[in-house]
Amino acid sequence: MEKEILEQGLNHNRRKFLSRLSLGIGSVALGSLLIPDLFTGKQEAEDGLMLALPHFAPKAKRIIYLFQNGAPSQLETFDYKPLLVKNFGEELPESIRGGQRLTGMTSGQSSFPLVGSYFPFQQYGESRAWISSLFPHISGVVNDLLIVKSMHTEAINHDPALTFFQTGAQVGNRPSMGSWLSYGLGSENANLPAFCVLLSRGKGNGQGVYSKLWSNGFLDATHQGVQFSNSEDPVLYLKDPQGMSREQRRKMIDQISVMNELNYKEFNDPQITAKVQQYEMAYRMQTAVPEITDTSREPDSVVKLYGPDCLVPGTYAANCLLARKLSESGVRFVQLYHQGWDAHDNLPNQMIGQAKDVDQSTAGLITDLKQRGLLDETLIIWGGEFGRTNYCQGKIQLDNYGRDHHPRAFSIFMAGGGVKSGMVYGETDEFGYNITENPVHVHDFQATVMNLMGIDHEKLTYKHLGRRYRLTDVHGKVVKDLIA
Repeated sequence: MEKEILEQGLNHNRRKFLSRLSLGIGSVALGSLLIPDLFTGKQEAEDGLMLALPHFAPKAKRIIYLFQNGAPSQLETFDYKPLLVKNFGEELPESIRGGQRLTGMTSGQSSFPLVGSYFPFQQYGESRAWISSLFPHISGVVNDLLIVKSMHTEAINHDPALTFFQTGAQVGNRPSMGSWLSYGLGSENANLPAFCVLLSRGKGNGQGVYSKLWSNGFLDATHQGVQFSNSEDPVLYLKDPQGMSREQRRKMIDQISVMNELNYKEFNDPQITAKVQQYEMAYRMQTAVPEITDTSREPDSVVKLYGPDCLVPGTYAANCLLARKLSESGVRFVQLYHQGWDAHDNLPNQMIGQAKDVDQSTAGLITDLKQRGLLDETLIIWGGEFGRTNYCQGKIQLDNYGRDHHPRAFSIFMAGGGVKSGMVYGETDEFGYNITENPVHVHDFQATVMNLMGIDHEKLTYKHLGRRYRLTDVHGKVVKDLIA
């Protein structure tokens, strides 16, 4: 039947196309729109290993992950250590360092002089959380925050540490957290992808971000993160080509679907059906994306919340506002990467610029969601890939110093989405070097995030090359103390 249509030149309108292909790819594509899980690839259900999702009632429906790429120093943000100020320039005791592996940037140092924060701290909110003076707006929403000061990871360099946080492995070719959630839960809006990615660049030293961080890995291509740009076209190649009308593009997609069906019957490649879904999603996004990315109609009250930069495409503030609009429209997982936190030298000056970039708009996002009644169902995450050393890298000056990578103890915070609010969890020693209470490993963090979304991290699996994979690999435990 499909061959006959092709021989006739495919001169059929959409109604004829769907009617003629009631048993072909036309109905398959239509079915993918009416039944979102038709091509999710959840073959694990046949083995009884992946139950219907969500596995239990979720605390959160959506996630906005504000990833601070380059690793902000916990000692200048949320982990106040007056001993480091008092003992400025003194040697870090070997008993505290405990022979920890160092990076190539400080392993050759003969001395490890302690350096405290150049910026003062104050206590805020019901939790009496210590917050640096760099974050006056974030300190204003402290009662909505869950600050975790006892995060730790295994990787000591940026790329593997960042990849580990996002995919559960230090190497590439694994699905990202957003892809796993897309695979497991899909999108709440058929006209938008489940997983969107936003990039911004701060004033400090940057570390690169790569598409492997929002890759679908071995999952179907429909679960890859869709990157938004700050150009005239927020999603590249979404517009109709010059000289092609919307109706002509619809017809082209339908005809491509016919040819894809012939290929599918011959090769039985599931990526072919994924292509059909991607074509259909791109067509639907043509209407949804321009409306969401248009900030011209935002009221002055919203601009005041996020700051004037929210009207400048590509800034952190603009991406925070866009993240809210995407999330509000039903996007399951919005991943924002903000580069510039890699302060190996001149840390005080770099921190001032970076904090100014993110402080108001981060607090504004939390406040905006709360005012709209969306914070309870939207999980906000803020943090980097590891922390920073309590000793100085290179030459030490009171107002000009740097810090190396420190995976053993660092801070992040969360808000909304079923986590406890107005709480500080975990503690480090007086040197800010080792965790003394309630350690949280990266896999524990991932397991807890999945739990908040109604997913048992041990049951959301995918069989690939003879092995069942999951985001947390064979590790991770849910930190129940963090859940409201």
